Amino acid sequence: MPQTVIILDFGGQYKELIARRVRELGVYSEILPCSVSMQELREKAPIGIIFTGGPDSVNLPDSPACDPDVFNLGIPVLGICYGMQYLCHALGGKVIACEKSEYGTLSLTASSESLLFHGLPAAQRVLMSHTDRVAVLPSGFEAIAHTDLCPIAAMENRERRFFAVQFHPEVENTVYGKEILHNFLYDICGAAGDYSMEDYLSRAIAEVRAQVGDEHVLLGLSGGVDSSVCAALLSRAIPHHLTCIYIDHGFMRMNETEEVRRAFAGRELDLRIIDASEQFLSALKGVSEPEQKRKIIGREFARAFEKAARECGRPAYLAQGTIYPDVVESGKNKSAVIKSHHNVGGLPSDLGFKGVVEPLKGLFKDEVRRLGRSLGLPRELVERQPFPGPGLAIRVLGEVTPEKLRILREADAIVRYEIGHSRAKADQYFCVLTNAQSVGVMGDFRTYEYTVAVRAVRTNDFMTCEYARLPHTLLQRISSRITGEVAGVNRVVYDITGKPPATIEWE
Repeated sequence: MPQTVIILDFGGQYKELIARRVRELGVYSEILPCSVSMQELREKAPIGIIFTGGPDSVNLPDSPACDPDVFNLGIPVLGICYGMQYLCHALGGKVIACEKSEYGTLSLTASSESLLFHGLPAAQRVLMSHTDRVAVLPSGFEAIAHTDLCPIAAMENRERRFFAVQFHPEVENTVYGKEILHNFLYDICGAAGDYSMEDYLSRAIAEVRAQVGDEHVLLGLSGGVDSSVCAALLSRAIPHHLTCIYIDHGFMRMNETEEVRRAFAGRELDLRIIDASEQFLSALKGVSEPEQKRKIIGREFARAFEKAARECGRPAYLAQGTIYPDVVESGKNKSAVIKSHHNVGGLPSDLGFKGVVEPLKGLFKDEVRRLGRSLGLPRELVERQPFPGPGLAIRVLGEVTPEKLRILREADAIVRYEIGHSRAKADQYFCVLTNAQSVGVMGDFRTYEYTVAVRAVRTNDFMTCEYARLPHTLLQRISSRITGEVAGVNRVVYDITGKPPATIEWE
């Protein structure tokens, strides 16, 4: 196993981002709740611990806390935001409410004498977000940075190797955040930088072989990034012992089914593509309420998957493309039961599997994509845009019909091509076929056709987002192509709503 840094979660929204940044710097990281037992923490044998931020005040009686023996492990600790305040509070310092809170990107003056800021300029721009601040340092600590409103914006106890910052080094808004984390990992924790996708792949293959032996494995292949990379990894780990079931519910994007077929044609697995589009469309006839659509699609998926699974001769294990955020967000350190299918709903629990194989459960999405590239999957699959399990059925507002699906499929292909081949910055982009029809004119004729809404967002975690500021020339080109090439559309609009108050998807 590579060296490990533990991220102790005190409820901060950036916990996964901290863990990702650490991994990007070549050090394996793992997120654990701040309530983790000392026994489990010692078993992990971390070279360092990072305390996350959090929404609470350390002065509240029920504020998040960890076992105080953490400070007796003799390993470096870095506190971030609430983590700094907790470090101060737990070690005898004093934290008070700010007279004026700090929010946003601000100027900070740091001490170059500190190991944490070694090699960095004194003047820095950092992201602050706090209503409390350290007022009195714990014994043995000294201040190593300040802002105009926060006289102790960072502190250290070099002898005990305890460090803390009031700002967020993990976010892009903190200009030298990556360098600060690098200093902590390498200069303070003594990291060797021994974490890589190659190492993860070799360990994952060994673990799969140890778990499965000569048994067969069944995987529900959705065509999404996670399940596709899972299939590629398993086909290498257990060649000819993997069956993949791809249920085509008729709501896939343009050419996706054929892309999946081509991507796995030369691999040592049994790919079974089930065309269930008529089954799903029939079940959705007359249905327009979004949640009802999802439930029906989930039910039909379970039926189609169960039928296909039984025809496979009951493989011993079920594989899933569970990734690390799924594990973290479930509140578990590992998945012990079959989770709800990440696409559309619950899978049947009576198929008699011996266990679940989840070879990606230690990876973040960006790592899954890197692993997919190293496994030779095509770019159009590995870089595929996020896609909901119910597919285009919940991007067609109102009742789903073959004609509406045809319109949306063609318009969506244009949106993905144009934004994907531009220099515009967007983390997710797609279009929605609204249920609105409006009057238009094409040539000398009046039209009364559908409106397509384009959605493009910027986000770090998909929990919140803001709309992407796409260039007007790009939006104009998208509109011209859709109205000119897609029969049935005479109007294109751009969604400029953030999350909250909206969600990323419309349904």
